Amino acid sequence: MAKKGARQYFAFICSVCKSQNYLSQKNKINTPDKLELKKYCRHCRKYQLHKESSKLK
Repeated sequence: MAKKGARQYFAFICSVCKSQNYLSQKNKINTPDKLELKKYCRHCRKYQLHKESSKLK
């Protein structure tokens, strides 16, 4: 039986080229706001700001 919890899956989207590069999960009770991290974008070939998006491809 699966656990019912506060974990939520989301995708990181590059703010420059708008490509989805990473999938992650977070606890929506502890961190209700959207995450923004600098991560490597393989399409831009450099570190760019990635923003959280609820759309999973």
